[in-house]
Amino acid sequence: MSYSIRFLAGWLLAAGLTTLSVGAQAQGTVTLTGKVSGRTNDTIAVSVRENPLDPKEQITYARLDEKGEFRMALKLDGPARADLVYGDDVTDLFLEPGDALDIRFRGSNMAGSVRYKGKGADANTYLTDVAEQFIENDGFQVLPDNIMLYEPGFLSFLDYRRKEENKFLKNALEDNKFSEAFRHYAQAEIDYSYANDRLTFPDLREQVVATEGRLKMSPAFYEFLNDKSLTNNAQAMQSEMYQEFLLNYVHYLANSNGKLRTHPDFYQACYDIAKTQLSGPVRPIIMGRVLQESFRFGHVKQSAAMLADFRTVDTKNRYAPVLQQDFDTHKAFAIGAPAPEFRLQTVNGDSVSLRDFRGKLVYLNFWRTTSGLSLRDLPYAADLAKKFEGKNIVFINIALDENEGAWKQLVTSKRLPGVQVRATGGMRSPILRAYALDDVPAYFLLAEDGTFLNTKPKRLSSRAAVDEIKESFGKASTYTSLLSNETAK
Repeated sequence: MSYSIRFLAGWLLAAGLTTLSVGAQAQGTVTLTGKVSGRTNDTIAVSVRENPLDPKEQITYARLDEKGEFRMALKLDGPARADLVYGDDVTDLFLEPGDALDIRFRGSNMAGSVRYKGKGADANTYLTDVAEQFIENDGFQVLPDNIMLYEPGFLSFLDYRRKEENKFLKNALEDNKFSEAFRHYAQAEIDYSYANDRLTFPDLREQVVATEGRLKMSPAFYEFLNDKSLTNNAQAMQSEMYQEFLLNYVHYLANSNGKLRTHPDFYQACYDIAKTQLSGPVRPIIMGRVLQESFRFGHVKQSAAMLADFRTVDTKNRYAPVLQQDFDTHKAFAIGAPAPEFRLQTVNGDSVSLRDFRGKLVYLNFWRTTSGLSLRDLPYAADLAKKFEGKNIVFINIALDENEGAWKQLVTSKRLPGVQVRATGGMRSPILRAYALDDVPAYFLLAEDGTFLNTKPKRLSSRAAVDEIKESFGKASTYTSLLSNETAK
């Protein structure tokens, strides 16, 4: 599962903020004016992401005058989550067409000193107060301490936090005039922070608390998911926490049906769940989120088939172009894509090509003799090769060394096992570009048919590398069989 943890909420929202329309709303203008005391930068910016599946942001800049004052205007189609950015400092905004905000803060500490006046000030003051009261308070966060709790204690913590947050919101509603859109947003942030933290608790705890095994939850732990209003809630559309919860909910349902991330049809199962169990405007968004996961971790042919199906759902073509671009970006290194061919010289002066090892599992290790991390992995590489001696796998070690003599001396003196080859040109070698490498060490696991099976396998020094390799034998044929069955349907 992917996680949206409360102690990280400020950073998660700052990473990309979404403009989500609720029904048909006319485009309007938001005006922002203000002053920076003791300015440390010459510009200020507001960042809005119009498409929840597109990482590109709409950024509007304003230059500060000699007094530190600024003015900017931006167009919005409806209520929007946004970032106010000043240097390295970021704070959250909630903007609606027609807002006219006056924003003032100290240049040395925007997030801690920002104050608002004008239309829209109440909502943004509330966000600032929530951050100070809850997000920046470790006592209300899952990490680092509350994750150590067991089920009863963790549920007590979540219930208490939700109670306090609801009390805080209730008091704010009595003292301020919030718009309907913001009221729905504020409530959704509370409801779905609770739901998401509860849903992901067992998985997150298993990862963080390494000294204990996975907790076995009581049957009542997941009963909150029986509330169908949680999954199809049009009033929560502007909450990123809502979308994060739905993605994790889809993962949970797939796991409950026996589909794990390591299974070839995991993303297809998630896609089908999102398609059949969700409705309304959030449905294509979550289907698209699953597709984006599949583009990175699923089989390229399976992803292509799901993308084609998605076009029948996205009838207004709002998300499909963005997803197509994302697919095109990742397809060259997706599972099932053919690995770039090469022919390189061995330490003995012979030449070998990747094609020579067709029919075997291939572990590629890109390294060089001047890389400390690469040298540290040498004994682990030898141990791994010994463990799989006689098995249907070959370890190809590709050195990106310009100094052939130094490479040969190290390989022969250390009696390095596996296939030892060198790419001429070192870090300027064509193979570096072919495999999109920035540095070494880098590893790839290739299937018996010469296609990518894992573009980021466990490092040679990782204890989990052995189990990962064992599980990879014959996996390509499993994908092929699965895809053939789906085509037959």
